[in-house]
Amino acid sequence: MNEKQPLDDASHEGHANAASASTKPRNEKPRTEKPRTEKPRSEKPRTEKPRTEKPEGTRIAARRKARRFIMQALYQWQMTGDSLSSIEAQFRTDNDMRKTDVAYFHELLHGVPSCVADLDSAISPFLDREITELDQVERAILRLATYELLKRQDIPYRVAINEGIELAKTFGATESHKYVNGVLDKVAQRLRYHEVNAQRLERAAQRQNPPDSD
Repeated sequence: MNEKQPLDDASHEGHANAASASTKPRNEKPRTEKPRTEKPRSEKPRTEKPRTEKPEGTRIAARRKARRFIMQALYQWQMTGDSLSSIEAQFRTDNDMRKTDVAYFHELLHGVPSCVADLDSAISPFLDREITELDQVERAILRLATYELLKRQDIPYRVAINEGIELAKTFGATESHKYVNGVLDKVAQRLRYHEVNAQRLERAAQRQNPPDSD
């Protein structure tokens, strides 16, 4: 019998390499682990929504409703002398304040009494009687409108006057709106002289040069 020749190291290594090579899957690319990147949480960044201003008509109606409540609240303050905070709380509880400019209601309810002496000084020269002899409704309306003329330069003087007239038509006596109109017109001429004068000049110029009609 022929004795088997022992495999030398080289041939043994070659067989080992071949065996190991045969166990490798074909065309398998080495796996490369991608670095794990933590996904950001699903929490969206907070973005402040732009404030959408109320349409002009809605804003005007809300402020007009506020004036009605302000006039009634001032009337109550004049009659009872109750604290403004309690009057405000009562009005917010007893009335439907939706679609009302409540910030304006708060401002004027507290603003008018805080400078009532200045307001009365501006009104008194154009009265035909002492301010204490005025009807309480007329007094509240005149104080409210004069506050707007004096402190709220952003409100056109004609708006302050017209709103006062409408309040007098709603809450005052039959001819009250005419009296309120006459007084506020004179108050506006003193407190808003430049605005009143500019508007008068503009109206005069329009009468002299009317726009061409097609």
